[in-house]
Amino acid sequence: MQPPALPPSSPEALLARCHAIAGLTLGELAAMANIAIPANLQRHKGWPGMLVEKWLGATAGSKPQQDFPELGIELKTIPIDSNFSPLETTYVCFAPLLMPLGITWETSNVRNKLQQVLWLPIEGDRAIPLAERRVATGFYWRPSVNEDQVLRQDWEELVEQIVTGHVESITSRQGEALHIRPKAANGSVLTEALNPEGQRIQTRPRGFYLRKAFTQQILHNAFY
Repeated sequence: MQPPALPPSSPEALLARCHAIAGLTLGELAAMANIAIPANLQRHKGWPGMLVEKWLGATAGSKPQQDFPELGIELKTIPIDSNFSPLETTYVCFAPLLMPLGITWETSNVRNKLQQVLWLPIEGDRAIPLAERRVATGFYWRPSVNEDQVLRQDWEELVEQIVTGHVESITSRQGEALHIRPKAANGSVLTEALNPEGQRIQTRPRGFYLRKAFTQQILHNAFY
């Protein structure tokens, strides 16, 4: 088995690719794709996701669009423990700190990314060597009316703080399902934002993340 040369032609074809790698280990997938396995994930945190993207034929890379733009589908790999509980929050996208005028929840990149998600759980227990961690069964998810409302409320409250110049007052404790926290390789990386007086300041880049409790419910609904 080899990684596909072309992107999937339909949601059904994408899910079939997902099912084809279910149960295989990251080591097996890396070997068949002739990709080196890092010693650990400390400096290669996104490696499992990039490996899976190769096997599924994702084309977006780091562009601010869905991983499968032709299908309108976002891929989210999620590390889980033996109880199928997420081990970490799920990164959605960067939070623009100089918000475009007129942006709404409906036109936001967060909603664009979360319109339809292909969730792919992967064993993430640190006691399991990286190469031996298995890929679980992937599944599609669309936010329910209630989930969309919760996400919208979190997004609107957080964005209001950004727009009014209070980005540095935002804490990771805010938001029921969606929260913001720094997103950068290190503390020396800075970007522009506004302060309450409307002046431009330098601050750490931020990202939108889904809370573990939110993704735990998504996994529960899919598998139980």
